Amino acid sequence: MLSITCQTAIKAITYIASKYPENKKVGLKEIAIHINESEHTIGKVLQKLSKLSLISSHKGPKGGFFISKTQHNLPLLLIVKAIEGDSYFEMCGLGLSKCSDKHPCPIHKDFKPVRESFRKFCAKMTIGDLYSDLNVGNAFLIG
Repeated sequence: MLSITCQTAIKAITYIASKYPENKKVGLKEIAIHINESEHTIGKVLQKLSKLSLISSHKGPKGGFFISKTQHNLPLLLIVKAIEGDSYFEMCGLGLSKCSDKHPCPIHKDFKPVRESFRKFCAKMTIGDLYSDLNVGNAFLIG
């Protein structure tokens, strides 16, 4: 399960990416309204993503967050790893520090393929893929 911080990052970047076809920059307040999160939380998450060049930003009156053509094609995997850490897709489903094929937890054999399937999904899904259903009204960022 993704952390709340990672969920927030994905929702925020999806909203930012949804403005890519219009070549529009969006501010924290606008993002906060459209994903129902606090500006403070979003600001911290987006600062991290910006430092890693997963999104772009400009300061000033005509500034805001946006994605470039290169960022549009980046995999979701990079966002998850940026927030959750590189070892996220190797973690035990029960949180054990020593879980492996030789020393499995009770759910290891069933959880391992699910974890790998999610990793493959995140590697295939791009930032650009995230917003296509959103922009035509077939997906939502708040419930």
